[in-house]
Amino acid sequence: MGVGKVLSDVKPYLAMVLLQVGFAGMYIVAVASLKRGMSHFVLVVYRNLVATVLMAPFALLFERGVRPKMTPLIFVKIMGLALLEPVLDQNMYYLGAKLTSAGFASALVNILPAVTFLLALLMRMETVRLRSLRSQAKVFGTLCTVAGAAVMVLYHGPAVRFPWSSAGLHRHAADAAAQSTASWLNGTVLVMAACVCWSAFFILQSNTLQSYPAEMSLSTLISVLGSVMSGAVALVAERRDMSAWAIGFDTRLFTAVYSGVVCSGVAYYVQGIVTRARGPVFVTAFQPLGMIITVVMGSIILKEDTTLGSVIGAAIIVVGLYSLIWGKSKDHLDTKPGGAAAAELPLTDAKQHALGGHVVVLADVEAPPTAKCAH
Repeated sequence: MGVGKVLSDVKPYLAMVLLQVGFAGMYIVAVASLKRGMSHFVLVVYRNLVATVLMAPFALLFERGVRPKMTPLIFVKIMGLALLEPVLDQNMYYLGAKLTSAGFASALVNILPAVTFLLALLMRMETVRLRSLRSQAKVFGTLCTVAGAAVMVLYHGPAVRFPWSSAGLHRHAADAAAQSTASWLNGTVLVMAACVCWSAFFILQSNTLQSYPAEMSLSTLISVLGSVMSGAVALVAERRDMSAWAIGFDTRLFTAVYSGVVCSGVAYYVQGIVTRARGPVFVTAFQPLGMIITVVMGSIILKEDTTLGSVIGAAIIVVGLYSLIWGKSKDHLDTKPGGAAAAELPLTDAKQHALGGHVVVLADVEAPPTAKCAH
């Protein structure tokens, strides 16, 4: 009995650690394929096709009796979701990671909760009372994430030498110097723009799930429409080079299947289970682990250089991230009857979404308990 209880307690931790390893793997294989010439437009199309094939059978089998009737308004919202996430967010993120590095992009994406908080505040979905300690924590966390992002953009500094990558530092010094100029800045802007699109996706998703509370079906529809819309974009962007669509039993096929399955299938299932058991704040707390794994794997596999500015900026972002999460967790705890603290947060008070491993918590937006969609 004691061993069974220990295994039950360990499962959520082990699941989240393994999932972050899977997300880090996706960042690495995607950047490797992109830097070898794969079109990010084509990668987005194939990724969403794989996600559609994976999610459709489960949606048809398990949500036959819960899918509401499709209305023109719901369809327009789903089209908006497909435009924001598969088309805009994924394309900009992949291109931004290609212009910078897998480790840098995964670290910068930690600004996502702060961006979502600011958008929710502008849309009056979030309130701030400056005399409240939790509101002060949220404001402090937001400022920290912005400051950390600014440090990563404005200051590079010397390369941080890992024991296993010292031989590759000299070989890639010229590439790092080139990336530190125009291409690096463009990549940073693209990753930040991707975060804004992803945050807007969260807010629209929470609203859509109120009238269409079928998460598997919604994920499938987003993937279907995302495949069609991103396919149209790719056809225009790659019209002069149709060979970009060629895919065989190589890294391109592996990248498309891996990202579609891990980031759209396994992530949905695992994070849904862990969120029900431990709450969304528990899941969010593991995001910096994915960043660390990505930096280490990127230095080993891709021979990427990690600069001192990236390390300092990422550390500041992590401090801000946890401050923001703490402030939001206190929001949830204070909404309990009598002000009693609860061991787990109610799912009806938070929204969680996972893409390539990035998780955000958005409070004060009411939606059904199953309002989670992993893409």
